[in-house]
Amino acid sequence: MDQQRWRLLVAGRVQGVFYRASAQARAEELGVTGYARNLADGRVEVLAEGDEQALVQLLDWCWDGPPKASVQHIDVEKMTGNPQFNDFRIQ
Repeated sequence: MDQQRWRLLVAGRVQGVFYRASAQARAEELGVTGYARNLADGRVEVLAEGDEQALVQLLDWCWDGPPKASVQHIDVEKMTGNPQFNDFRIQ
């Protein structure tokens, strides 16, 4: 399958609730590479590479997040380019 790259900008109560670490664990379960990082405006950016089915499953998880998170909105940007990650990291 073709690898895709999606950039997810997750808004809501997503910082200080183990969102990035939980996203990393879920991405690793799905075989998705990339990173999750906090943004200065309070959102979390998830840049994920993988096959479309795995990315859809990660996006579905992102709407729920870890127990203390409260997701209000996710912007999804589907990007092009060659895969550039070997694992999923927290930045």
